[in-house]
Amino acid sequence: MTEHVSSKVEKGLKRRYRKERLFRLFSFMSVMFGFAVVVVLLLDISLKALPAFSQHWLKLDVEYRQQWLAVESNDLDALEQANYREVVKQSLFMMLPEAKTMVERKLMIKMLSLDAEFRARNHLLENPEQFGQSLSLWVLLDDDIDSYLKQVDEIGEPWGRTKEQQAAWLKLLSGQGRIEKRFNIGFFTNTDSREPEIAGIKGAVSGTLLTMLVTLMLSFPIGVAAALYLEEFAQRNRLTDLIEININNLAAVPSIVFGLFGLAVIINVFGLPRSAPLVAGIVLALMTLPTIIIASRAAIKAVPNTLRDAALGLGASRMQVTFGLVLPQAMPGIITGTIIGMVQAIGETAPLLMIGMVAFIVESPQGVFDAATVLPVQIFLWADSPEPAFLARTSAAILVLLAILVFMNFCASMLRKYYENKSD
Repeated sequence: MTEHVSSKVEKGLKRRYRKERLFRLFSFMSVMFGFAVVVVLLLDISLKALPAFSQHWLKLDVEYRQQWLAVESNDLDALEQANYREVVKQSLFMMLPEAKTMVERKLMIKMLSLDAEFRARNHLLENPEQFGQSLSLWVLLDDDIDSYLKQVDEIGEPWGRTKEQQAAWLKLLSGQGRIEKRFNIGFFTNTDSREPEIAGIKGAVSGTLLTMLVTLMLSFPIGVAAALYLEEFAQRNRLTDLIEININNLAAVPSIVFGLFGLAVIINVFGLPRSAPLVAGIVLALMTLPTIIIASRAAIKAVPNTLRDAALGLGASRMQVTFGLVLPQAMPGIITGTIIGMVQAIGETAPLLMIGMVAFIVESPQGVFDAATVLPVQIFLWADSPEPAFLARTSAAILVLLAILVFMNFCASMLRKYYENKSD
């Protein structure tokens, strides 16, 4: 009888241990699968983003001839109105005299970016004494030509949108050492543009930082104050129960509803400017508040009541206990909730589209009242563009957004560790 019971117990233990091993294996495989998906996703984005971090330039022999500029002197007012497009065109024609027909010359002009005439203009305005002279000036190639040079192994064969004649000219120019590949610093210093080779993220990053600053300045103090009041001072009654229910419900409201509220109330009623970081920050703060309040309340509730009772027994007031003891103890959890809300806010697009941040903005915002866009909206606009070169810039902008998120999480972890060590 004893042996029979012992055998059944042993079999039961084996089944339990086998189930435990299977569960551990399944859990490990789940974690590894999630990790592999993230790695593959980041690798795919990174590979697609690589072309955006380099550009091809052409060494153009520019001649500032008076008849091409269509001005009579090097007066600055006259030079600002000069015909620099003609200067760039004629200079390129002189470098490649093989182009005789109108069709060939149009193909030749399409090899250069629109940025070429602006560089020629800016150089002469900075150096008016070079009026009537010739010099070598590095200018950007068109995005289609740039993509061609990045994709082909041997220059000279047509590919994509690049024609056979253009490929032959590129082979000739490359042999003369006139084509050079450089790091695309303009991607970080330029604002948005219709031309992929000129487009950058400076304006979107500036708008994102200003918007997040407004969101943090509004949501953090209001959210923490609301959580402290509900946990430490408010009486338990129907009103506080109704407030708690509404806070929990607001956390589940779709983000576009907050965008509609911003359009209908903040813009139309209060008259704040569209596309402004101030309006975007207010909308995102309203969306983030429930997350911060719920996380802050949980962190405050986790502080042991024995600490409160001990401080009150020593003669401390309720305010002293709340701000001198409870708040520092709960700060690591509050910061965790805040960074979760901020990360959620920085990736939002739908509410910002509703308040007009989808507009084409070519200037970096200087304040919270200036028209601006943000990185998620910029990514949305570039992803919807028909130009193939915008694909790489879209992926590169995603990497920049992820880098900002990582930096935010790093700062939050440092603050969390600081308050944890301080509370210990």
